[in-house]
Amino acid sequence: MPSQESPIQPLSETRVLDLSQNLAGPYAAQILADLGADVIKIEPPGGDPARAWGPPFIGGQSPLFQAANRNKRSLCLDLKTPADRHTLHEMAADCDVFLQAYRMGVPERLGVDYPTIRAIRPEVIYASVTAFGTEGPLREAPGYDPLLQARSGLMSITGEPDGPPSRVGASVVDLGTGMWTAIGILGALRERDRTGCGCHVQSSLLDTSLAWMSYHLTSFLATGTVPGRQGTSIAMIAPYQAFPCADGEVMIAAGNDGIFQRLCEALDLPMATDPDFGTNEARVAHRPRLVAKLAEATRPHTVAELIDLLGRHRVPCAPIHDVAAAVSDPQARSTGMLRPAHHPEADSYVDVALPIRWDGQRAPFRYPPPGVDGHRNELLSTEED
Repeated sequence: MPSQESPIQPLSETRVLDLSQNLAGPYAAQILADLGADVIKIEPPGGDPARAWGPPFIGGQSPLFQAANRNKRSLCLDLKTPADRHTLHEMAADCDVFLQAYRMGVPERLGVDYPTIRAIRPEVIYASVTAFGTEGPLREAPGYDPLLQARSGLMSITGEPDGPPSRVGASVVDLGTGMWTAIGILGALRERDRTGCGCHVQSSLLDTSLAWMSYHLTSFLATGTVPGRQGTSIAMIAPYQAFPCADGEVMIAAGNDGIFQRLCEALDLPMATDPDFGTNEARVAHRPRLVAKLAEATRPHTVAELIDLLGRHRVPCAPIHDVAAAVSDPQARSTGMLRPAHHPEADSYVDVALPIRWDGQRAPFRYPPPGVDGHRNELLSTEED
């Protein structure tokens, strides 16, 4: 397993004040921290509520918190008090990025809105994450990942055709919003290098959830046909779904006619020359018959047998793993994404790395997610100096 950590730290001279909580904002700040930024997590008294989202707990903190807060330092401030607000303003005078994820109206009440921070630090990159954006009837409403999955239509296309709408199992709206926020901040920093000017970077959970629906929305807006749930398949490609085996299922992705021909050869089926199945358009039109014939051919095989057979014919396929199987997969273990790391409150700790490498090396794990207010003394003594 690769263990090298990259010396590339492009944000090593960048200071970030991260006032966000839960997942989207903290994940954005963690990306910046992985790139070398000095990220100071400003928490309310008692800490980020996401710390308590469990069980299970790792070192007394929830796995969700641990997954979005490495390489940061922590300071608790009560921004409802003038003294702590003054402390934050002093820190803002020396920051490059100011990140918050409050509901509309809250930053103004706490004195951390863009005009206030910009007056303190004119060249600041100020990033705000909201649930629904800054316009529209829901601009002041709170929002969480599943609410936006529901409202955006994402749940309506997730699940089996004859079943109810389902939430995507991972928090894709929160994590995606964190990614877009980090991208926006990086672009703004690059623009500031060129112009010397700061700016306001805005992202929202709603925008992210709609972005994840991009080709579904494009299809609907062009045709008026409402997309439905497809289970493991995709409406526009066939075969592109899970097929049964004697002891489980295998995901098969025949993304073009050549792959479909090799699939038919592997399963000893004459379908590639049948005009009902010779092109993707024809296969989509005759999907029920296509799936039935393929399922009949795959069902006698075990998962391992089918994976081996299709692999020899260069047909893209994969076993459907649970999490335990996924982390034990030799390919997953070979990449260095899962790396043992030191955590002072946990006997055994494995970190899931930033999924990017530079010249074959990953962003370093500099220190574990911080304890509540864990860096008060060093941070406040620095401010006093």
